Amino acid sequence: MRDGPIRDGPIRDGPQRDGQGRNGQGRNGQGRRQGVGRVDRGFALLIVLWSIALLALVGAHVTGTGRTEAQLAGNLRSAARAEAAADGLLYEAIFHLLLPAPGGWPADGIPREIALPGRIGATLLIESEQGKLNPNLATAGQLQALLQGLGLAPRPAMALAAAILDWRTAARTARPNGAKEAEYRAAGLGYAPPGRPFESLDEMQLVLGMTPELLARLKPVLSIYQDGEPDLRIAPAAVIQAMQDSGAELEAAPDPGTAPTVLITAAVRLPDGAAFTRQAHVRLGPGAQGRAWRILTWQTPEE
Repeated sequence: MRDGPIRDGPIRDGPQRDGQGRNGQGRNGQGRRQGVGRVDRGFALLIVLWSIALLALVGAHVTGTGRTEAQLAGNLRSAARAEAAADGLLYEAIFHLLLPAPGGWPADGIPREIALPGRIGATLLIESEQGKLNPNLATAGQLQALLQGLGLAPRPAMALAAAILDWRTAARTARPNGAKEAEYRAAGLGYAPPGRPFESLDEMQLVLGMTPELLARLKPVLSIYQDGEPDLRIAPAAVIQAMQDSGAELEAAPDPGTAPTVLITAAVRLPDGAAFTRQAHVRLGPGAQGRAWRILTWQTPEE
């Protein structure tokens, strides 16, 4: 047996533990990296899904906007067609009014159903203004009688008739029961009678005492384009009654079929439902420029 220091063999427990620790640490690190990778892939997938959803929303919006704009364009095209058809029919009515009988169309106030090309339906109405009362020429008695015939009580009818005359005349002071600047100011209105004839029937809304409902009943029986006494053969019943109640002389009138001023209303309906109405006052007869007719108003009537 050899004497000497006893050399212990290498102790493997430590290095083995270290190795196991390092190996364990590697496995844990690899697991963490795999977990982070899964999170990254999930987040990327979420971004892709949100991007797809956003693109889908944008596409739906663009598609909806395009569909809406196409529909609007179609509606505008239909409206333009309807307006052009109504205007053309109105000019055709003027042409037929100028034709001698029996080819001409009389201003008899009877609606005519007319079929236009393209399956367009139309209604044409030609009314003579000769049977209506002119508020610029009517007397106080005629206006009062007309207002009472439309349902206004005698005293308010007298006051409103006087106010209508005060509006169109240049006198500084109001007539009895009438209204001039002082009465309008007392009523809290910031305007006064201009002292000139009415330029339109809508202007009558400004007269003290006039209401929208009453003016709506007056419009069908009044016309500022009637130059003389109403032709009672074609006059509305309210005008006939007013003339009789006021004691006006009933004189002979020209043939209503050759009325110098007419109101033409042309209403058209397209197959797709689009509709348009044109209304115009037309004075027949030679004008200043040599034409056989002259358009006085050109409008779209209120529904």
